Amino acid sequence: MRWLTLYARSRQVPASLAAVVISAVAVWALVPDGGAGSGDPRLSVLVLATGAMAASIGLSGQDLALDRTSAIRWVPRRAAHVLLAGVVVAAVLLTVQAMGKTTATTAFVVRDSAGLMGLVALGAALSGGQYAWTLPFAWLSFAFFAPPPTSAPMQVATWMLLPSGTAAGTWTALALAVAGTSTYAATGPRR
Repeated sequence: MRWLTLYARSRQVPASLAAVVISAVAVWALVPDGGAGSGDPRLSVLVLATGAMAASIGLSGQDLALDRTSAIRWVPRRAAHVLLAGVVVAAVLLTVQAMGKTTATTAFVVRDSAGLMGLVALGAALSGGQYAWTLPFAWLSFAFFAPPPTSAPMQVATWMLLPSGTAAGTWTALALAVAGTSTYAATGPRR
């Protein structure tokens, strides 16, 4: 169990977890009392994106050369790290919502958490762990200010804000989760 503790510390998991919990509680406090069924997913997406961006800092270690030359197999560990971070981000939001102010369905939270963690993992593989947050931040910024999604390309571009039953949103999130996780697991963070 000591290796797991050392791994968590080297990947700044306690600080990331604190940021995820604080952001979820802060947004929960901002939701009006009649938050149930409000239909506006922006606050939930903001919590999930903040959580994914906070978890992104842990996708690279202190020494990339050490990560690459280590005798352990990194592919399953990297994939598990991304998947576990996505589960934690989703679980924190769902736990906060269980306190009485529901802003999104479970399917919506799971879909967006998976897609955002895929974006973060892809960002780590392309830009390194310290800049992995930029890809989900840019996509979220575009989705918030984009016009209403009337065409298929706009639905793909604004997948984060679409209802959970929308095929374009689900397939986009799934594609990002698979592509990002597999790319990061195979290549690791960029130097």
